[in-house]
Amino acid sequence: MPKAGVKWVKEQICRLIQIGVQSGAKLVLDGRNIVVPGFEHGNFIGPTILSHVTADMECYKEEVFGPVLLCMEVANRLPPAENIEDAVNIINKNRYCNGASIFTTSGVAARKFQTEIEVAQVGINVPISVSSYSLFTSSRPSFAADLSFDGKAGIQFYTQMKTVKQQWKDLPQ
Repeated sequence: MPKAGVKWVKEQICRLIQIGVQSGAKLVLDGRNIVVPGFEHGNFIGPTILSHVTADMECYKEEVFGPVLLCMEVANRLPPAENIEDAVNIINKNRYCNGASIFTTSGVAARKFQTEIEVAQVGINVPISVSSYSLFTSSRPSFAADLSFDGKAGIQFYTQMKTVKQQWKDLPQ
């Protein structure tokens, strides 16, 4: 039976970050040793960013319950037409992926990404923000509640909605 408690969660997050680094991910921002004044013995994790993450890394395959951003790059690995297919497949194969963003200048790639990924939150040229409400918008096994919403919100919850945020800017000529 797994341990419970805040300290165990912090240890698990730190373990997944460290295993990611040992597996080749680049630690862009490390929040593991954050100290909050007045709560020096607390179990806090600060914002953490791992880049160069791949789909075979444990930090990607496991659910990280902390402020950890995993960055993957698909572009330039395959011919352009296959890049978007590869990105969609990587995301859809992850059982916990609740949201994903794509940064592209291609409207075709953005539209394909938006319609084919099976997540609740989509960002196009913007990062997605994961709020406490996102615990109730999961379209995957990552559901952190035992009760759903009542009324219209309950119907929407079971409808597998998708939220899409986009930002487009003209590139300098």
